[in-house]
Amino acid sequence: DYYDPRTTWLARRVAIEDAAGCRAMLPGLARLGLVVPLGGTTLFFRRGQLEELGGWDAHNVTEDADLGIRLARAGYRTELIPAVTHEEANCRAVPWVKQRSRWLKGYAMTWAVHMRDPARLWRDLGPKRFFGVQILILGALSQYLLAPLLWSCWLILFGVWHPIEALMSERLENLLLFTFVLTEIVNITVGAWAVRGKDHRHLIPWVPTLNLYFPLGALAGWKAIYEVITRPFYWDKTVHGVFDGLHHMSAPALRPDPETPPPGPPPRTPLAPQID
Repeated sequence: DYYDPRTTWLARRVAIEDAAGCRAMLPGLARLGLVVPLGGTTLFFRRGQLEELGGWDAHNVTEDADLGIRLARAGYRTELIPAVTHEEANCRAVPWVKQRSRWLKGYAMTWAVHMRDPARLWRDLGPKRFFGVQILILGALSQYLLAPLLWSCWLILFGVWHPIEALMSERLENLLLFTFVLTEIVNITVGAWAVRGKDHRHLIPWVPTLNLYFPLGALAGWKAIYEVITRPFYWDKTVHGVFDGLHHMSAPALRPDPETPPPGPPPRTPLAPQID
């Protein structure tokens, strides 16, 4: 979770997206018995099992996602616990694109590594989890890479001719547009559900602005593919500590214990930016 979701519009969008992932998607994957891609913020391992698998892959820029698949292939199960780590949302456009491109580049590398022998991956994971990896890892990358092509299909609604009309009947076009609209409804519904709690419901009015947020992801996706070819092991660093956590926390994060007397005013010590 984030302690600064009110700082900028992008911070609100990041908080909504992360809530949908951590409160809806990841618990759902675990409940369905699918492969859970690990997140790098709060993880707990048995050291012996981690060493058994060779530890982190130092050449993968999303080493946590890669380890999640390797754990599943080795027969281990990943579970989620109801614990929250508060961190700073990456709420500036250029640093956000850099960070997301690193994540997507790592997903591309992870998918390529584990798909070097698809038959073995199938045997290790079984059919359900094998297809789950394709949808989750490859789908996360392809949705950003193909987004501009998919967005162009909205022109059909405004009567603008589209090359796809030469390949599809009017009935199939209508079905495609219906699928697009249904997808948007699902995205908005999941986002609103994820932030429905009392500490996050102030984000609900911002959920429909998802469509203005995803173009940044398309830029990050194409940057990621370029770097997979030119600089596969380059780690595009993210600067943290841009916002003073104490003075930009949301109200629930700062709510005091009613039985504890309020302390005196804390000293204002500027936070030194941290590099991740």
